[in-house]
Amino acid sequence: MAVRQIVADYVEMTKPKVQSLLLFTTITTMYVAGTPSIGLVLLTCLGGALASGGAGAINHFIDRDIDARMTRTANRPVPSGRVAPWAALTYGIALGICSFALLALTVNVLAASLALSGLLGYVLVYTLWLKRRTPQNIVIGGAAGAVPPLVAWAAVTGHLSGTAIYLFAIVFYWTPPHFWALSLLMKDEYASAGVPMLPVVRGEDETRWQILLYTILLVAVTLLPYFFGVFDGLYLVAALLLGSAFTVMALRLRHDAARRTALKVYLFSLGYLALLFAAMVADVRL
Repeated sequence: MAVRQIVADYVEMTKPKVQSLLLFTTITTMYVAGTPSIGLVLLTCLGGALASGGAGAINHFIDRDIDARMTRTANRPVPSGRVAPWAALTYGIALGICSFALLALTVNVLAASLALSGLLGYVLVYTLWLKRRTPQNIVIGGAAGAVPPLVAWAAVTGHLSGTAIYLFAIVFYWTPPHFWALSLLMKDEYASAGVPMLPVVRGEDETRWQILLYTILLVAVTLLPYFFGVFDGLYLVAALLLGSAFTVMALRLRHDAARRTALKVYLFSLGYLALLFAAMVADVRL
Protein backbone atom coordinates (compact mmCIF):
# COMPACT_ATOMS: atom_id res chain seq x y z
CA MET A 1 0.00 0.00 0.00
CA ALA A 2 1.33 3.43 -0.89
CA VAL A 3 2.64 5.55 1.99
CA ARG A 4 0.27 8.34 1.04
CA GLN A 5 -2.74 6.01 1.40
CA ILE A 6 -1.52 4.74 4.78
CA VAL A 7 -1.10 8.28 6.07
CA ALA A 8 -4.51 9.28 4.70
CA ASP A 9 -6.16 6.29 6.40
CA TYR A 10 -4.64 7.02 9.80
CA VAL A 11 -5.59 10.68 9.53
CA GLU A 12 -9.13 9.71 8.52
CA MET A 13 -9.53 7.55 11.61
CA THR A 14 -9.02 10.64 13.79
CA LYS A 15 -12.11 12.23 12.17
CA PRO A 16 -10.49 15.60 11.36
CA LYS A 17 -13.73 17.15 10.06
CA VAL A 18 -15.40 16.54 13.41
CA GLN A 19 -12.34 17.84 15.23
CA SER A 20 -12.30 21.20 13.46
CA LEU A 21 -15.38 22.56 15.27
CA LEU A 22 -14.26 21.05 18.59
CA LEU A 23 -10.91 22.82 18.28
CA PHE A 24 -12.65 26.09 17.41
CA THR A 25 -14.73 25.92 20.60
CA THR A 26 -11.50 25.14 22.48
CA ILE A 27 -9.66 28.18 21.13
CA THR A 28 -12.54 30.60 21.60
CA THR A 29 -13.20 29.36 25.14
CA MET A 30 -9.56 29.91 26.05
CA TYR A 31 -9.82 33.56 25.02
CA VAL A 32 -13.05 33.94 26.97
CA ALA A 33 -11.32 32.49 30.04
CA GLY A 34 -8.29 34.77 29.88
CA THR A 35 -5.30 35.81 27.80
CA PRO A 36 -3.46 32.58 27.04
CA SER A 37 -0.09 32.51 25.32
CA ILE A 38 0.09 31.15 21.79
CA GLY A 39 2.13 28.26 23.15
CA LEU A 40 -0.58 27.33 25.65
CA VAL A 41 -3.26 27.49 22.96
CA LEU A 42 -1.23 25.27 20.63
CA LEU A 43 -0.44 22.70 23.34
CA THR A 44 -4.06 22.57 24.50
CA CYS A 45 -5.31 22.16 20.94
CA LEU A 46 -2.75 19.45 20.24
CA GLY A 47 -3.70 17.59 23.40
CA GLY A 48 -7.39 17.93 22.59
CA ALA A 49 -6.84 16.79 19.01
CA LEU A 50 -4.93 13.71 20.22
CA ALA A 51 -7.76 12.81 22.64
CA SER A 52 -10.46 13.38 20.03
CA GLY A 53 -8.43 11.53 17.42
CA GLY A 54 -7.90 8.62 19.79
CA ALA A 55 -11.63 8.41 20.44
CA GLY A 56 -12.26 8.48 16.69
CA ALA A 57 -9.80 5.69 15.98
CA ILE A 58 -11.21 3.47 18.73
CA ASN A 59 -14.68 4.21 17.34
CA HIS A 60 -13.50 2.98 13.92
CA PHE A 61 -12.42 -0.26 15.61
CA ILE A 62 -15.65 -0.79 17.58
CA ASP A 63 -18.05 0.18 14.80
CA ARG A 64 -16.33 -1.69 11.98
CA ASP A 65 -19.28 -4.08 11.61
CA ILE A 66 -21.80 -1.23 11.39
CA ASP A 67 -19.59 0.76 9.05
CA ALA A 68 -19.31 -2.19 6.68
CA ARG A 69 -23.10 -2.24 6.24
CA MET A 70 -23.53 1.45 5.42
CA THR A 71 -22.65 2.92 2.03
CA ARG A 72 -21.42 6.16 3.61
CA THR A 73 -18.86 4.37 5.78
CA ALA A 74 -18.09 1.10 3.98
CA ASN A 75 -14.88 2.51 2.53
CA ARG A 76 -13.48 3.61 5.87
CA PRO A 77 -9.99 2.22 6.60
CA VAL A 78 -11.03 -0.66 8.89
CA PRO A 79 -14.16 -2.09 7.18
CA SER A 80 -12.45 -1.77 3.79
CA GLY A 81 -9.56 -3.90 5.07
CA ARG A 82 -6.86 -1.28 4.54
CA VAL A 83 -6.19 -1.04 8.30
CA ALA A 84 -6.31 -4.05 10.62
CA PRO A 85 -8.75 -3.74 13.55
CA TRP A 86 -6.00 -4.29 16.13
CA ALA A 87 -3.95 -1.52 14.51
CA ALA A 88 -6.84 0.95 14.76
CA LEU A 89 -7.41 0.05 18.42
CA THR A 90 -3.70 0.32 19.28
CA TYR A 91 -3.47 3.62 17.44
CA GLY A 92 -6.46 5.06 19.29
CA ILE A 93 -5.16 3.99 22.70
CA ALA A 94 -1.73 5.41 21.89
CA LEU A 95 -3.22 8.76 20.90
CA GLY A 96 -5.19 8.88 24.15
CA ILE A 97 -2.08 8.15 26.22
CA CYS A 98 -0.11 10.80 24.33
CA SER A 99 -2.90 13.31 24.91
CA PHE A 100 -2.95 12.76 28.66
CA ALA A 101 0.83 12.84 28.96
CA LEU A 102 1.18 15.99 26.87
CA LEU A 103 -1.55 17.94 28.69
CA ALA A 104 -0.49 16.75 32.15
CA LEU A 105 3.16 17.66 31.58
CA THR A 106 2.75 20.93 29.67
CA VAL A 107 -0.68 22.31 30.66
CA ASN A 108 -2.15 20.87 33.85
CA VAL A 109 -3.53 17.61 35.21
CA LEU A 110 -7.12 18.88 35.31
CA ALA A 111 -7.12 19.66 31.59
CA ALA A 112 -5.54 16.28 30.89
CA SER A 113 -8.12 14.46 33.00
CA LEU A 114 -11.02 16.26 31.35
CA ALA A 115 -9.70 15.44 27.87
CA LEU A 116 -9.38 11.80 28.91
CA SER A 117 -12.93 11.85 30.28
CA GLY A 118 -14.14 13.05 26.89
CA LEU A 119 -12.38 10.17 25.16
CA LEU A 120 -13.71 7.60 27.64
CA GLY A 121 -17.20 9.09 27.50
CA TYR A 122 -17.30 8.86 23.72
CA VAL A 123 -15.93 5.32 23.63
CA LEU A 124 -17.51 3.71 26.69
CA VAL A 125 -20.76 5.64 27.15
CA TYR A 126 -21.75 6.58 23.60
CA THR A 127 -20.14 3.99 21.31
CA LEU A 128 -20.17 0.85 23.47
CA TRP A 129 -23.19 1.41 25.70
CA LEU A 130 -25.76 3.75 24.13
CA LYS A 131 -25.34 3.83 20.36
CA ARG A 132 -26.76 0.37 19.68
CA ARG A 133 -29.31 0.38 22.52
CA THR A 134 -31.37 3.57 22.62
CA PRO A 135 -32.54 6.40 20.37
CA GLN A 136 -31.46 8.76 23.15
CA ASN A 137 -27.85 7.79 22.46
CA ILE A 138 -26.84 11.18 21.11
CA VAL A 139 -28.55 13.08 23.94
CA ILE A 140 -26.66 11.37 26.74
CA GLY A 141 -23.54 10.50 24.78
CA GLY A 142 -23.35 14.03 23.43
CA ALA A 143 -21.80 15.10 26.73
CA ALA A 144 -18.47 13.76 25.46
CA GLY A 145 -18.50 16.23 22.59
CA ALA A 146 -19.21 19.08 25.00
CA VAL A 147 -15.99 18.52 26.97
CA PRO A 148 -13.62 20.76 24.91
CA PRO A 149 -14.80 24.03 26.55
CA LEU A 150 -14.11 22.46 29.95
CA VAL A 151 -10.62 21.43 28.85
CA ALA A 152 -9.99 24.91 27.48
CA TRP A 153 -11.17 26.65 30.63
CA ALA A 154 -9.09 24.38 32.85
CA ALA A 155 -6.05 24.95 30.64
CA VAL A 156 -6.21 28.73 31.11
CA THR A 157 -7.40 29.02 34.71
CA GLY A 158 -6.42 25.74 36.35
CA HIS A 159 -9.97 25.18 37.59
CA LEU A 160 -13.59 25.05 36.43
CA SER A 161 -16.24 27.70 37.02
CA GLY A 162 -19.89 28.39 36.37
CA THR A 163 -19.04 29.99 33.03
CA ALA A 164 -17.30 26.81 31.88
CA ILE A 165 -20.41 24.82 32.79
CA TYR A 166 -22.57 27.23 30.76
CA LEU A 167 -20.39 26.69 27.71
CA PHE A 168 -20.50 22.92 28.24
CA ALA A 169 -24.30 23.10 28.45
CA ILE A 170 -24.54 25.09 25.22
CA VAL A 171 -22.63 22.45 23.27
CA PHE A 172 -24.56 19.69 25.05
CA TYR A 173 -27.96 21.08 24.02
CA TRP A 174 -26.69 21.97 20.54
CA THR A 175 -25.68 18.37 19.78
CA PRO A 176 -29.16 16.71 19.47
CA PRO A 177 -30.68 19.08 16.88
CA HIS A 178 -27.40 19.15 14.99
CA PHE A 179 -27.01 15.36 14.87
CA TRP A 180 -30.68 14.51 14.41
CA ALA A 181 -30.83 16.73 11.32
CA LEU A 182 -27.99 14.60 9.92
CA SER A 183 -29.70 11.38 11.02
CA LEU A 184 -32.76 12.32 8.95
CA LEU A 185 -30.50 12.25 5.91
CA MET A 186 -28.97 8.92 6.94
CA LYS A 187 -32.11 7.18 8.22
CA ASP A 188 -32.12 4.31 5.71
CA GLU A 189 -28.46 3.52 6.27
CA TYR A 190 -28.86 3.51 10.05
CA ALA A 191 -31.89 1.23 9.66
CA SER A 192 -29.98 -1.21 7.46
CA ALA A 193 -27.15 -1.32 10.00
CA GLY A 194 -29.53 -1.85 12.92
CA VAL A 195 -28.58 1.37 14.70
CA PRO A 196 -31.57 2.73 16.71
CA MET A 197 -31.22 6.38 15.80
CA LEU A 198 -34.27 8.50 16.56
CA PRO A 199 -35.77 8.64 13.02
CA VAL A 200 -35.41 4.85 12.73
CA VAL A 201 -37.10 4.05 16.04
CA ARG A 202 -39.55 6.92 16.49
CA GLY A 203 -40.01 8.07 12.90
CA GLU A 204 -39.10 11.21 11.00
CA ASP A 205 -42.05 13.26 12.26
CA GLU A 206 -41.09 12.70 15.90
CA THR A 207 -37.48 13.49 15.07
CA ARG A 208 -38.46 16.83 13.58
CA TRP A 209 -40.48 17.61 16.72
CA GLN A 210 -37.48 16.76 18.90
CA ILE A 211 -35.21 18.95 16.77
CA LEU A 212 -37.57 21.88 17.34
CA LEU A 213 -37.85 21.17 21.08
CA TYR A 214 -34.10 20.94 21.62
CA THR A 215 -33.50 24.03 19.50
CA ILE A 216 -35.82 26.00 21.79
CA LEU A 217 -34.05 24.56 24.84
CA LEU A 218 -30.70 25.45 23.29
CA VAL A 219 -31.72 29.06 22.70
CA ALA A 220 -32.91 29.32 26.32
CA VAL A 221 -29.60 27.94 27.59
CA THR A 222 -27.59 30.37 25.44
CA LEU A 223 -29.34 33.30 27.16
CA LEU A 224 -28.35 32.19 30.67
CA PRO A 225 -24.77 33.54 30.50
CA TYR A 226 -26.14 37.02 29.74
CA PHE A 227 -28.73 37.01 32.51
CA PHE A 228 -26.13 35.81 35.02
CA GLY A 229 -23.69 38.54 34.02
CA VAL A 230 -21.13 36.45 32.17
CA PHE A 231 -21.52 38.30 28.86
CA ASP A 232 -22.91 41.67 27.82
CA GLY A 233 -25.05 43.11 25.07
CA LEU A 234 -23.01 42.10 22.05
CA TYR A 235 -23.31 38.44 22.99
CA LEU A 236 -27.01 38.82 23.76
CA VAL A 237 -27.71 40.25 20.31
CA ALA A 238 -25.74 37.46 18.65
CA ALA A 239 -27.46 34.76 20.74
CA LEU A 240 -30.91 36.17 19.93
CA LEU A 241 -30.26 36.59 16.21
CA LEU A 242 -28.61 33.19 15.78
CA GLY A 243 -31.16 31.50 18.03
CA SER A 244 -34.08 33.05 16.16
CA ALA A 245 -32.66 31.89 12.84
CA PHE A 246 -32.09 28.37 14.18
CA THR A 247 -35.63 28.23 15.56
CA VAL A 248 -37.15 29.41 12.29
CA MET A 249 -35.22 26.74 10.40
CA ALA A 250 -36.33 24.07 12.89
CA LEU A 251 -39.95 25.22 12.49
CA ARG A 252 -39.60 25.03 8.74
CA LEU A 253 -38.17 21.52 9.03
CA ARG A 254 -41.12 20.55 11.24
CA HIS A 255 -43.49 21.29 8.36
CA ASP A 256 -41.22 20.39 5.44
CA ALA A 257 -39.92 16.82 5.23
CA ALA A 258 -37.69 17.48 2.22
CA ARG A 259 -34.11 16.25 2.52
CA ARG A 260 -32.78 19.63 1.42
CA THR A 261 -34.47 21.24 4.43
CA ALA A 262 -32.82 18.81 6.85
CA LEU A 263 -29.49 19.42 5.12
CA LYS A 264 -29.90 23.18 5.53
CA VAL A 265 -30.59 22.75 9.26
CA TYR A 266 -27.54 20.53 9.65
CA LEU A 267 -25.23 22.93 7.80
CA PHE A 268 -26.63 25.97 9.61
CA SER A 269 -26.06 24.29 12.97
CA LEU A 270 -22.34 24.11 12.23
CA GLY A 271 -22.11 27.81 11.50
CA TYR A 272 -24.41 28.61 14.42
CA LEU A 273 -22.09 27.14 17.04
CA ALA A 274 -18.97 28.69 15.51
CA LEU A 275 -20.54 32.15 15.30
CA LEU A 276 -21.95 31.94 18.83
CA PHE A 277 -18.54 31.11 20.32
CA ALA A 278 -16.91 33.81 18.20
CA ALA A 279 -19.44 36.28 19.61
CA MET A 280 -18.39 35.29 23.13
CA VAL A 281 -14.80 36.27 22.39
CA ALA A 282 -15.86 39.51 20.74
CA ASP A 283 -18.04 40.37 23.72
CA VAL A 284 -15.28 39.97 26.33
CA ARG A 285 -12.57 41.56 24.16
CA LEU A 286 -14.37 44.65 22.86
